[in-house]
Amino acid sequence: MAGFAGCPWRVEWTAVIVESSAMLAHSHTQVLSNKPGPTPNLSVYICVYPRYPPSLRLVRARVRGVAREFAQGPATRCFLTLLTEEWQDAVIMSQERREQIEQFLIDVVEERDRSLELSRSVGILRWFLHQLSHLYRGVVQLRLFLYRKGIMRHHVLGCQVISVGNLTVGGTGKTPIVEAFARELTREGRSVAVLSRGYKKDEPPVAQRLWDRVTLREKRIPPRVVSDGKELLLDAAMSGDEPYMLASNLPNVVVLVDKDRVKSGRYAVNKMGCDTLILDDGFQYLALKHQIEILLVDKTNPFANENVLPRGLLREPIKNIKRANFVFITKSNGFGSDDLRDRINELNPKAEIVECTHAARYLKNVYGDEREDLEFLKGARVTVVSGIARPEGFEREIRKRGAQTMKAWRFADHHRYGQQEIIDIINESKELGAHAIITTEKDAVRFPKIARLDVPVYFIRVDIEILSGVEDFNACIARICFRRPSELQTATAV
Repeated sequence: MAGFAGCPWRVEWTAVIVESSAMLAHSHTQVLSNKPGPTPNLSVYICVYPRYPPSLRLVRARVRGVAREFAQGPATRCFLTLLTEEWQDAVIMSQERREQIEQFLIDVVEERDRSLELSRSVGILRWFLHQLSHLYRGVVQLRLFLYRKGIMRHHVLGCQVISVGNLTVGGTGKTPIVEAFARELTREGRSVAVLSRGYKKDEPPVAQRLWDRVTLREKRIPPRVVSDGKELLLDAAMSGDEPYMLASNLPNVVVLVDKDRVKSGRYAVNKMGCDTLILDDGFQYLALKHQIEILLVDKTNPFANENVLPRGLLREPIKNIKRANFVFITKSNGFGSDDLRDRINELNPKAEIVECTHAARYLKNVYGDEREDLEFLKGARVTVVSGIARPEGFEREIRKRGAQTMKAWRFADHHRYGQQEIIDIINESKELGAHAIITTEKDAVRFPKIARLDVPVYFIRVDIEILSGVEDFNACIARICFRRPSELQTATAV
């Protein structure tokens, strides 16, 4: 067996001798042989498992073309070399094109790039997006009305269900909050499962997914178990960035991935024996009944331009903050939050408000176990790599620690790094005289393996620090555990 390391398609083959002609084809395998002859001919058995295929039909056509050339030659022993460069290029170009379109739309929506302001076509596009926003707002509010009136049904699983989510698209720091709640609840004796949809995880081909939906097979497929609370079972590609991070940092917590979180919730309760479910990014997931709604608001950009998708970044109107039981103001510095607090209180007078920051703790090597104190950054020449929704805060933190940033690479959120990309970054960092390459923990799980590291690569380990509202945080934990705050084993915040 052989394969192509680092290729987005795993291509494997083995040579076998056959005595009769055959051409068998099924979903992901091809058996190709020469024309029948007086002597046994060499046939090649090729298994193609498309991971990000631009077209499975293209693969089959390419393989059949090679087979035809093979069949025209004499019956001799040969080894087939299957070249995949053109497919890799197609995949990379497709990803780059998607990311460019995504970045352009973000610039249009958030009005980041002032050079776009002079474009008439951009103005027309914004007008069109604004009209679509009215339609989107109506659909969102209709859906909420249908759930509120019982026309669309909430599913109840007979356990505690805590939703952690936000009103805007990305960038509020949900993962550290989910981790903090899971850790505290586990410490208080709860059996916790985190349910995630696994954004941008590896998926089966579109045709297979459609077939599974039409035949209702997707209802019978169990969720992906990233961690069973004892062992880490899936990698970041199969589970998604955030679920893999959570499973890595929470050894006693079950982490499941499935778009249908009613199904994964049932699996957690019935198969894993869990009594507490945390929905990662669950504020808009209404099919599962929530006992506690925790909403996150990014202090640095609370509601963007206050328009709903696609003209803005809001998933639903700001007034729907009234559904939240607790509001966490994230990425705070502890000062200047009065106006935001007043607005939240105006929209939802009953919600408890907790103010917190994402505190950097230490540096950890992406490709090893060694750690460095944050003092390592003081005076260090570094390069920075990030593929997150809002990289400005991350880059600012590095500068605040006294590092000299030689260059910063910014990629689209959830960018899948290729091996060549990282090699190029390492080589350029070496040329710039960088002492280290710094990235985020979320990015680190997407870095491919590299055999040679001329410059060390570290990620910054971050967790939550409560700045105000410690009592409200403890009250939330106590409410989930059916206890008084004074009865908690650790009546302090993380």
